[in-house]
Amino acid sequence: MKVNVGGIDRILRIVVGLVLILLAATGTVGWWGWLGVVPLLTGSFRFCPLYTLLGMNTCPMDKKS
Repeated sequence: MKVNVGGIDRILRIVVGLVLILLAATGTVGWWGWLGVVPLLTGSFRFCPLYTLLGMNTCPMDKKS
């Protein structure tokens, strides 16, 4: 799995994910708030499968193995 989520993108994903989960847990929004798990996980693992499909990469460093 190649890293394709950069710093600011990663922080935004984690924050949005946590906010959505918190809102769903408190009943402020409906069940769809639990979809915040997706940006939370993609931010945590620094990998977004959709970015791979679209050929995108917000990570400034090109990691080579």
